Amino acid sequence: MRVLKRDLREGEIKLRLESMDDVWHLHNLVFPGELVRAVTFRREEGVADKLRPERMEKRRVYLGIRVEDVEFHAFSDRLRIAGVIAEGDMDLGQHHTLNLTVGDDLAIVKEWKRHELRRIEEAVAATNRPRIACLAIDDEEAVLAHVMQYGVREVATIKSGRQGKMFPGGRTKADYFEEVLGKLRLSELGDALLVLGPGFEREDFAVYARDKAPEIAAKLRVHGTSHGGLTGIAEALKGGAGAKVLEESRVGVETLAVEKVLEEIAKGGKVAYGPEVEALADTGAVETLLITDLAVRTEAGERVMRAVDQARGKVLVVSTHHDGGKKLASLGGLAALLRYRVG
Repeated sequence: MRVLKRDLREGEIKLRLESMDDVWHLHNLVFPGELVRAVTFRREEGVADKLRPERMEKRRVYLGIRVEDVEFHAFSDRLRIAGVIAEGDMDLGQHHTLNLTVGDDLAIVKEWKRHELRRIEEAVAATNRPRIACLAIDDEEAVLAHVMQYGVREVATIKSGRQGKMFPGGRTKADYFEEVLGKLRLSELGDALLVLGPGFEREDFAVYARDKAPEIAAKLRVHGTSHGGLTGIAEALKGGAGAKVLEESRVGVETLAVEKVLEEIAKGGKVAYGPEVEALADTGAVETLLITDLAVRTEAGERVMRAVDQARGKVLVVSTHHDGGKKLASLGGLAALLRYRVG
């Protein structure tokens, strides 16, 4: 993410979206009632006669939208911001939807909160961090996924074809590994490829890759997990997988924070969750507030975040697109690591 303009006196920050992670961050920065300005396309309506309206060509216009709804679509790589046209040279008061994706610029006008400004700083800093790919491999299948800042995005699944009735003759291990390498060559791996899984398959693949694809092997980091597939990747995130680059990813930070909450709950430590967090927020007891991306869009969530901000606590918005966020949602969408034990 790139900050093109920052005027907190006027409440305006102009941003450029440089990755899908930035689109996700934007989803957590824009809320109903706020003003978003962007270049968009809108069709003019002309009247050919009284019975049939004539559909005119779309015009490229710069509009300000008073936000009513925000939807993140990971499958289509875009964010939809719907609302009423509040600024511009056409159709004031009518509804319009901005479809924003990588490469787009927009300005947000609002009263900015500390945790929102911190999120922008993190998104800007993350632009220069290596992108992480994970390959969870065992003797049945290999799952390739990208670790995004909002969660884990599955890219491809390759079946080994070495077992079962579907493959009576079976394939050799080399055939399997070569198909996996083919997928890796076609994928964006960033600067790090974490190869993980149970058994010896991950080690055998690393040896094969070093021989057949040294450019890919140079990015390899091998780590053992109890499971394969997306479950194995979630396990690696939970434990950090011994890779600092994984621990420092946004989803890694969120996952480890949720695990810390669960650990404190298990031992009756300095922690609170669910409705009791709201009661503690005003007391200054909250050191770190964990709140899901769904709860943050509620009145109660907004109230708790404001109270924690005023008490100089930290706010961490956790994506529900990964296992850590789902665990936090099961706790009511709110949890807090406390400065001292209460109760």
